[in-house]
This record gives sequence, structure tokens and C-alpha cells, in this order.
Amino acid sequence: METSTLSSADAARAAVDPGKRNRTKLVMAAAVGNALEFYDFTVYGFFALLIGKLFFPVHDPVGQLLLAVASFGVGFFTRPVGGLVIGIYADRAGRKKAMLLTLALMALGTAMIAVAPTYGQVGLAAPLILMVARLIQGFSAGGEVGASTTLLLEQAPQNRRGLYASWQFSSQGLAALAGALTGVALTSTLSAAQLESWGWRVPFVIGTLIVPVGWWLRRTLDEEVPARATQPKAPKLPLIDVLRDHRRALLIGLGLTIAGTSAHFIIVFYLSIYAVRTLGLPQGTAMLSGCVSGAILFALVPIGGYLTDRFGRNKLAQATRIVLMLAIYPAFVALNRWPTPAVLLTIVSLLSGVHAINIGGVGAMLGELFPRRVRATGGAVVYSVGVAIFGGFAQFFVTSLIVTTGSVLAPAWYVIGCGVLGLIAVAFMDERSHQTLD
Repeated sequence: METSTLSSADAARAAVDPGKRNRTKLVMAAAVGNALEFYDFTVYGFFALLIGKLFFPVHDPVGQLLLAVASFGVGFFTRPVGGLVIGIYADRAGRKKAMLLTLALMALGTAMIAVAPTYGQVGLAAPLILMVARLIQGFSAGGEVGASTTLLLEQAPQNRRGLYASWQFSSQGLAALAGALTGVALTSTLSAAQLESWGWRVPFVIGTLIVPVGWWLRRTLDEEVPARATQPKAPKLPLIDVLRDHRRALLIGLGLTIAGTSAHFIIVFYLSIYAVRTLGLPQGTAMLSGCVSGAILFALVPIGGYLTDRFGRNKLAQATRIVLMLAIYPAFVALNRWPTPAVLLTIVSLLSGVHAINIGGVGAMLGELFPRRVRATGGAVVYSVGVAIFGGFAQFFVTSLIVTTGSVLAPAWYVIGCGVLGLIAVAFMDERSHQTLD
């Protein structure tokens, strides 16, 4: 009798556990694979100053910096194209196939940077090779977000969509943390000559070598069509449907993306360059700020996603956006008045915390704007276009503003201006769209 009871319990657990295991593997496949994608993209940002020196022989330090951050932004040119092409592919062939494609492309671009010869070795061919690699990386990253976020959103329980989709942005925090830790390890153990000679290549070699982990996770993932409703097939040209029938959703999605990406690239990436070039802090301290920011995003973004499931997406998005806009200006004032490592790390921690909670629900919000048959296309387009312009070139824009205006507070005004667009977007978003998902 006792054996029968135990067997029944075991059978019940066996019936439940496969679903739980599938959901765990789903999150790992999307989040870990996405982290690998954005690790490769992120380390370039942290080593942009050194890469600029090796690939762009400009004698003026400011000009060299502008070329370095511009080369970081070049990868964002192909994000909208990648978002469109791979988004359409994801809607028609499936999210899993699209995610495998983006990972393969990112591996190619990263490997090219890892072995690229410098200007001193091959002349003008060096920056050309670098630009091609960045364009491939951008194409891949543009398609990654739409496919992986859509998969997470559609496979999640209805009352956990914010939490599940938040892992897409949380994994970007993990990528920033891994990239920054790699930078800290290299700058603290290698001499300047070693870094310039070969050390800068190490992060890209690591990124190439660990891609098979993400490939295995995604290759063995089971993609299931949600059973909530019978879904029509994706149209032959999903972009036409998105542009014709979902213009309001496109504008709202762009507003959300512009606000989030401007803050993300200033807080997570640009502050490390700002700390070195404007505040005169050691490069190791700047890298440490990236570690802190990445760790906070990784830990707190899922909490933000959970809170939007519990209390509603719009209210949390509006409240945290306002707090961030109010905090960013005095934060830059304090940084310039007290340019010390302690102040930098404190400010990065506070800003990253608010930003993490804010973007916790954005992944779900973007996906919930569009119906399933065009969801990957719509989400990829709004995200990649917004990030390409306002994120990828954020460093170039604010560096140019600092040079032309002489104001070291230009980054704060940039985040505030973009934040206004985010507030407007959420104001026009129907809260009821978060309650159902076809």
C-alpha cells in the first residue's frame, strides 16, 4: 500500500517536472545564448579606446576617441536590417531556428575581430575588416532580441510573462558583467604593452570559444506553439502587415526602446569611457563600474519583470522612468564635483538599480504590442531601430556634444530628452494589452 502511494506521487511529479524542466531550459537557452551574443558585442565597447588606437591612426586624441565610439556604433547600422530579416524568418520558420542563426552569425563576427590585423600590420585593410565584423555582429544582434524575447513571452505562464521576458534584458546585464570582469582581469594582470600587442584579443577569443554552449542549449530546445488559441500562419511579408496594421504599436514600441536604450548605453557603457577621458580616473576603476552595473542589471531586472506581473507594467514603467530622469542630472554634477572611484561606483549602482527595475517589464511590453503572427518582426523592428540610432550612437552623440558645447553634463540631458519619449509612449499604451496574449 505504501509502495503504491509513493509510486503515485512519483508519477505525479514526473507528469509535472517535464514542463518545469522545459521552462528552465527555455530560460537558459534564451538567456545564456543571448548573454553570449551580447558579451561579444559588449567587450568591444569596453575596449573601444584601445581598438581605436590600433585601428584608427589619428593623431588627435579626441578624433581617435570619436572614431573609436563611431566604430562601436557601426555595428548598429545593420541592426534594423538584421531585426527585419531574422524577425521575418522567426515568424515564418520558428523562433528556435532564428536563434540558432543569430548565434552562428555572432560567432563569425567575433572570430573576425579576434584575428583581425591592426593598421600597423596591413594598413587600411585593418579598419575595413573591423567594420565588416561589426556589421555582421550588428545584423545578428538585431535579430536576436526579437526572436529570443518572443520565445520567452509565448512560452511563459500568463501571470509570469513579465518575469520570463525580463531574462532577455537580465542576460544583457550578465554579458556586461562578464565583459567588464574580463577587462578588469586583463588590465590588472597585463602590462600596457601586452594589452596593446595581444591582450585585447583575448575577450573575443573567449567569446568565440564559448559559443558552442549556447548552440547546444538552443539546438536541443523544444519550441512549442502556445495552446491558448488557434493561430493563423505568419503572412508572407510580415513587415507589410506591421507597417499597415500596427503603426500605433510601432510608435509606442519605438518610444519605449529609445528611452530605455539611451539610459542603458550611457549608464552601462559610456560611463566607463567618461570616467577615463573626462574625469581622469584609472581604466581599472572604469571597468569596475561596468562590473557593478552588469551585476545589478542581472540581479534586479527579473525583479522588475516580476513586479510588473504583480502591479502592472505601465505604472512601474512611468514611475521608474521619472525617478531616473530626475536623478541623472545631479548624478553627473556630483561626478564632476567629486571625481573619485567611490562616488563613481555609488552613482553607477543607484542609476543601474532604477534602470534595471524600469526595463524589467519592457520585453513583455514590446511583445504584447503585436499579435503572434507578426510578433517577432514587430518587436525586432522597433527594438533594433531604436537601439541602432539612440543606443549605438549614444556614445558618439554625447562625446560630440561635450566637444562642441563644452558641457560635461551633456550625457544627462541626452538621457532626459530620450526619457520624455518613453513617458509619452507609455501614456498611449493600453494597460489591457498586457492581460491577454494571442
